[in-house]
Amino acid sequence: VQLVESGGGMVQPGGSLRLSCAASGFSLDYYHIGWFRQAPGKEREGVSCITRGDGGTYYADSVKGRFTISRENAKKTVYLQMNSLEPEDTAVYYCAVVHYGGDHYSSPNTACNVDMDYWGSGTLVTVSS
Repeated sequence: VQLVESGGGMVQPGGSLRLSCAASGFSLDYYHIGWFRQAPGKEREGVSCITRGDGGTYYADSVKGRFTISRENAKKTVYLQMNSLEPEDTAVYYCAVVHYGGDHYSSPNTACNVDMDYWGSGTLVTVSS
């Protein structure tokens, strides 16, 4: 079981990046998927979440309107499109998954606010002029 993030790098303020998270060894079909980030000297925070099934989405207030999460289960990949990047977005970004647990419905606002089952090793995003 493995999650591998890619797409990080350095970008100027106002720029865009698209992060990818590729799963191997398991299917994403039964998992909610979250993106998290940890900036230097700060605690890890949830950025976005997408639920299995209906693909409901959640965004932290700090990224709402700028970031978009999406998933392609057939490709076992989840994406985070990041636009209008700000220096405050500088962080290591991690993807993580949690099994849906058989629930008929899960709110995207809470689905990823749990102990996640698997984590990637992260990709660094630096926003600087």
